[in-house]
Amino acid sequence: MTNYEKELDVLKKDMEKAKSLKYRAEARLEQLNKQKEEIIEELKELGVNPDELDKEIEKLTKEINDLFEEANEMLPKDILEKK
Repeated sequence: MTNYEKELDVLKKDMEKAKSLKYRAEARLEQLNKQKEEIIEELKELGVNPDELDKEIEKLTKEINDLFEEANEMLPKDILEKK
């Protein structure tokens, strides 16, 4: 085999490998896009606008923190400290 034939053979193998990687990447992209759409639909069903997700997370975090604070204030500290 001449040098050109070897190089051509390597190029063919590399092209096949690249095609395989491309097909796998396209399939993965399709899967991720489908998951994205499912998540967006779930958010809409929960009444959350996907564009305002950061604000919703902040609001819920504040609400959780407020509830923890309220629960801690309701605990009888004087009784708990004696034990």
